[in-house]
Amino acid sequence: MDRSTALDRAEEIVDTVENERMPVPVREVWVYGDVALGLDPIDRLDVYVTKDILLDGTPDREAEFVDSHGVEGVGRTVRADWADEHREHLRANANGHAAPEQCLAAHLLDDDEPIHLEVCNASFEDNVTQRMQGAKARGAWEQLLDPRGACLWVGDGTGEGRRSEDALEKLRNGELPFPTLPEALTMIGLDEADAEEAADAIQAWRTEQEGTTVRGDVV
Repeated sequence: MDRSTALDRAEEIVDTVENERMPVPVREVWVYGDVALGLDPIDRLDVYVTKDILLDGTPDREAEFVDSHGVEGVGRTVRADWADEHREHLRANANGHAAPEQCLAAHLLDDDEPIHLEVCNASFEDNVTQRMQGAKARGAWEQLLDPRGACLWVGDGTGEGRRSEDALEKLRNGELPFPTLPEALTMIGLDEADAEEAADAIQAWRTEQEGTTVRGDVV
């Protein structure tokens, strides 16, 4: 994906979050990794979405979607009114429960786009640290988040929010100064040897991915 196309897609994702009802409340939209570094072209567009746990649900609607779609949790984990309007985007996990991250991916992304979507209830900056600590404890470096990111939109969970035109402009001009990935990982707490190993693992994991991928996380 060439850089300008990737940034256009990132802006379209922000437009969708800002103007359409989402399956769950959204608080932040970030891009990170290659697109933040000024590379052109990029292998994949990495997008991070911070979501809220659904508090304004309508659990009384759940049985209806169990009958019609065989999906549990509508009205509890994803909005029932969203599911009414976007039944084609309703997705479930392996246990048959509505999966917010999969629903967001279905709504925001086209099939087989070279885009990776991370969805978590924690902000990008907080989750970078949390994931680093977990990956270090388990030696699962591919689970790390590349900490080099730019926030494109911050909202209140209802769709009202503010986009960072300055960040978009700097991204388009390649003006955001970021260190190498190993250097960035040492800045969040890894020693140099672990940072080098982790950077290699992240790159290997990315190389294996094809099409659209999504990963949900709860902190």
